[in-house]
Formats: sequence, C-alpha cells, structure tokens
Amino acid sequence: MKLGMGMMRLPILDENDFKSIDYEQVNEMVDAFMDVGFNQFDTAYVYHEGIGEDAFKKSVVERYPRESYKISTKMPLFIISEESQLEPIFEEQLKNCGVDYFDYYMLHNVSGYTETAWKNVDLYSFIQKKKEEGFIKHIGISTHGNAEFLEEILFMHPELEFVLLQINYLDWEDEGIESRKCLEVAKKYEKQVMIMEPYKGGFLADVPEDAEKIMKEHAPDRSVVSWAMRFVANLDACVVWTGASSLEQLESNIDEFNNADPLSEREFEILEEVSEIINSNITVDCTKCRYCVESCPEEIDIAKIFDLYNKHKILGRDDWSQPGNAYLNYSRLPDVGIASDCSECETCIEECPQKINIPEVLKDVAKTFETETYGFSD
Repeated sequence: MKLGMGMMRLPILDENDFKSIDYEQVNEMVDAFMDVGFNQFDTAYVYHEGIGEDAFKKSVVERYPRESYKISTKMPLFIISEESQLEPIFEEQLKNCGVDYFDYYMLHNVSGYTETAWKNVDLYSFIQKKKEEGFIKHIGISTHGNAEFLEEILFMHPELEFVLLQINYLDWEDEGIESRKCLEVAKKYEKQVMIMEPYKGGFLADVPEDAEKIMKEHAPDRSVVSWAMRFVANLDACVVWTGASSLEQLESNIDEFNNADPLSEREFEILEEVSEIINSNITVDCTKCRYCVESCPEEIDIAKIFDLYNKHKILGRDDWSQPGNAYLNYSRLPDVGIASDCSECETCIEECPQKINIPEVLKDVAKTFETETYGFSD
C-alpha cells in the first residue's frame, strides 16, 4: 500500500474563505511528501470551492516533471444532467490540472444524490472511451453507498478498475456506511481499493478523553492518530488518502504511515471500545467534506457550524464557551447564513455522504447558539 496526499482540506489564509489557499505552505507540503518518496495526489473539480484542481497544478505540475507524480481527480456528477456536458467538463479538468492525461479518474460520489447523472447519462462509456484514447490510465468510482449498492454497480460495470471507499475503524461496522462489507464486495469483484477518510474528517485525531485514556494505557508512546492509520494501512488496498491542513499534519501522517505495524487482537478490541465511546460523544457525524455547503441557497457554512456545535456538546456546558463565541463571530461576517436561516429545502441532505438530516440539526444549533447568552436577541 502507498500513502497519497489528498488535496481536499488544504491550508488557507482566511478561515472563512476556502479559496484563500496558502500556496507557500502547500508547496512545502508537496516538497516534503515527494522528498520521502510518495508521489500520488488526489483532487476534484469541486474541492476548495472549485479551485482545487488549479491548486494541484500550481503546487505540483508547475514545479515537478510529469513523470514524477500521479494524479487522480473526479467527474463532478453533481452538476451533470446531459451527455453534452461531459466533453467540456473533462477538457476543463485537463486544463485545470495542467496535464495531458489523468493517472486515475473516477465518477465522483456515485450515489442516490447523483443518480440523475449516472442513470440518464452514459458516464461509463465516456470514461472508457477516454481511457482508450489515452487521456486516462485507470477508471473507477468513488462512493459512499452501502455494500448492496456497490455490488450492483460493480456487477453492471466490470470495466471499472478501482473504487474509492470511506474506511476507518469507526465506520468499519457502521450499519449505514458498511466499510468492511464494501471492502469485501470490492475484493469479490477483484477491484483495487483506495481508502478515503482514514481519520473521518478529523474525528479520529481528537477523540474523547475516555477513549484516549484507554489507548494511552495500552500504548503510552503511540499517538491517537497512529491507531487510525495502523487500522487502514494494513488493509488490502492500494493507497490510503490522507488530507492535511498543515505541514505539521502531513509530516505526522507520513510518520504514522511509515510506522504502521499491524494491530494485535487486543488492539482491535480496544478500537471497538473506543468506537463505542466516540459514537456516544458525537452529536453530528459530519466529516466536513463541504458538499452541503456548496449547494446551500442560504449560504450557510454548515460544516463550520457543525464543528462548533460538536465541540460545544463535548464541553458539556450551556454557559459562555469558545464555540459559542466563534459562532457569534461567524454570524457577523458579511453574506453568510446562520442556522436559523435554513429554508429546509433539503438539498443538503441529498448531498451529504453521511446521510445527516441537516435541517433538523440546524434547528438545534440555532436553539443552542442563537440566544442572548451569545449576543443574539429576538
């Protein structure tokens, strides 16, 4: 297995502007990654509010020879409804990334939300044709669907070479995500597997104190994230993508991957205990992928708000708190929506890979933060 650098959550200069990419730090991250012998990068048409592929071009393509790296990106099914869109979007992606071909190209988030695209447009023939023409080396899909859904896709499309799956120890036996079962289905159809969300959007890098205590009692010298990396690094997969928002995080990911010895039977048991504790503490199972943010007509930064809400709930306090203060500061930014602005259009639910009932949670967020305690008034 290899370690890949996911470019979904790059460092930014302004926490409220995901286009304000800190290119100086990203360049340092790319250099550190390449210096230790890793060379696979992953991006997408929609990352960083539409400039993710261009960020890859600036930090990798314009600084390294083409033969020194491999790139994967994704066809944005979210915006596709007819055949005529495919060629222009694909050409745009080649231009965005600054390459003549993609090493790995996938249909992005094949799921119920994107069925308008994959049911009504012959996406699979298109990417197969692009592979035959030499513009793609390997074709696949990313999906957050369950095992039954994945099996149906792989049965219908034997031309697919790989799948990108959400796999981590917290989702391994989750009844909605079914990481273990999805991996088994992929192997049944002899597909290579790429792993995303090994830290589940950061949840597994900052576990509750009770969970961390169990880990530290067993292995005092190991970090919390090492457990998550060791879990995925020893699975039957070809690459694990780790997103990093700083050079420090990336260097930690590299170190943990290089030292990811297999888990013992007792350590698997500990991770089951840890999973139970985490699940009992998580209020909103959000991985901060930001797909919902892009579709929100009220311009609510749902991912940011849910992160603050989770932190508030973990603190277990109803008085003045740092998350509440941060929410107030966010609410005062120009042209942003707050939780109570939600129109309940439910577009976000369709986009959410974790299947969160976002409008319902936003109601609780509003009740929690939009109070006199935090400077709000009727």
